[in-house]
Amino acid sequence: MKSNKETIKKVWKYIEKYRFQLILSIVLAGFTVALTLYVPILAGRSIDCIVGKGRVDFAGIFGILRTIAIVIVLTAVLQWIMNAVNNRITYNVIRDMREAAFEKIQKLPLSYIDSHPYGETVSRVIADVDQFADGLLMGFTQFFTGAVTILGTLIFMIMLHWQITIVVLLITPLSLVVANFIAKKTHSMFRLQSETRGEQTGLIDEIIGNLKVVRAYSHEDEALRDFDEVNERLRKCSLRATFFSSLTNPGTRFVNNVMYAVVGLTGAFVALSGGLTVGALTSFLSYANQYTKPFNEISGVITELQNALTCAARVIELIEEEPQIPDAPDAERIENADGNVELEKVYFSYTKDKPLIEDFNLSVKKGQRIAIVGPTGCGKTTLINLLMRFYDADSGIIRVDGKDIMHVTRESLRRSYGMVLQDTWLKAGTIRENIVMGKPDATDDEVRAAAIESHAHSFIRRLPDGYDTVIGEDGGSLSQGQKQLLCIARVMLCLPPMLILDEATSSIDTRTEIKIQEAFGRMMEGRTSFIVAHRLSTIREADVILVMKDGHIIEQGNHDELIKQNGFYAELYNSQWKR
Repeated sequence: MKSNKETIKKVWKYIEKYRFQLILSIVLAGFTVALTLYVPILAGRSIDCIVGKGRVDFAGIFGILRTIAIVIVLTAVLQWIMNAVNNRITYNVIRDMREAAFEKIQKLPLSYIDSHPYGETVSRVIADVDQFADGLLMGFTQFFTGAVTILGTLIFMIMLHWQITIVVLLITPLSLVVANFIAKKTHSMFRLQSETRGEQTGLIDEIIGNLKVVRAYSHEDEALRDFDEVNERLRKCSLRATFFSSLTNPGTRFVNNVMYAVVGLTGAFVALSGGLTVGALTSFLSYANQYTKPFNEISGVITELQNALTCAARVIELIEEEPQIPDAPDAERIENADGNVELEKVYFSYTKDKPLIEDFNLSVKKGQRIAIVGPTGCGKTTLINLLMRFYDADSGIIRVDGKDIMHVTRESLRRSYGMVLQDTWLKAGTIRENIVMGKPDATDDEVRAAAIESHAHSFIRRLPDGYDTVIGEDGGSLSQGQKQLLCIARVMLCLPPMLILDEATSSIDTRTEIKIQEAFGRMMEGRTSFIVAHRLSTIREADVILVMKDGHIIEQGNHDELIKQNGFYAELYNSQWKR
């Protein structure tokens, strides 16, 4: 239970912000329980008004019944208010946890995002928080009321007959021992259930996100088998966790029913000897029943509570992940960068046992067009990741305008680059909202000019609402080429001092590509540009071509120089025309 205690301490940090509402809930629980416990006393008094045949105090009984009715109505109102307060606390807490989790995702290094399935992370923020909310709400409702009920019934029972109350207290620990024993055994089961649920969410996210590929390669049967395997494991571990935790309620109910029988038998003998009236015995039995009820309720929801704590632990684990290295306190901002870039003795690898980039040196002057070519896995995209500080180099220095990027704010560094990737990213919203992402204050004329320059305007004006047409997540029904044109328009609107084009026209037809290359040529004038391409015909005009292999620059020069060397680049270039 140590991990549960640690989780409760961390959850408490979120709850304590709503201390006033928590105190109000406890106070309301106290009043609700006090009024509820007052009813048995009134019922006992009404019974004592019935002395025998022909000896019934009807006036007294009716007076007591009116009081009982008032108490019941007042109890119901206070209970409704208490539940409203509990709901407010619960949903404020889970809102704060979700905000903290999403904020942490924005700060996590890309190495974490790349190494964890997206669906599993989504499961923590959505499904696990929902499960935790259910358990937390149940905890507030049951524990506050239950604790006050136990304390209140004990006080009333002591007032009625303290000797019988001792019998109740002697049997109580048995119920607690049963509940605690099962709770310890089921914690690991719920942890496995939550992890398997996250694995299943990750698989579903992966399959749905790549459904076209799944169908194109007739992978439906394999995908279904993978899902069935995970789904079956989730069924087994969920059934096992629920079955063993469900033993708690019958176990504690058995102990509590034994207690009720002992109290009834003991109380009957006391009443026969004149130690209690029949009405007082009725009240005592009612209290004995209400005293055991919270134990039954708490043990009955122990499944939810165990599951809730497990889910909370997974969410807190995400919130407490190490964020990316923050900007240095004295970090500078890059304003209006010239575009001079240097890499000096840079080493980097994604995993320590597999070196990738080693002793990498490069000097780029303002306005140069640098093309990066090489076989798949040679480090082209990795170099882009290092320039943008999506990953930090293991050693070495990368400078922009003479400033070490480790001492420059990430925000200003990334604003200095315009980036168009092979993979497009569009959000749900209007066409205009997707284009102005990097320049929210752009005018309609600026947006239209950027769209015309990127050759996106022609298809945009054919859409139902033009630039106000709403598209779905990742572009909805737009073609891959149209989505890429919008991403190009986004960069042409911002016009940053440096450009990164990573297979920027890979999904565009040849005729449009020629026109866009001309537009890129105009845009790149005076701007430092890094161009990653597999089609070598698109980089012939580059000032410098870097030929990379296994993380090293093996050749360097312009197109004509590299062809004359008749080396690796010439072999790559000529292979395009081979049949």
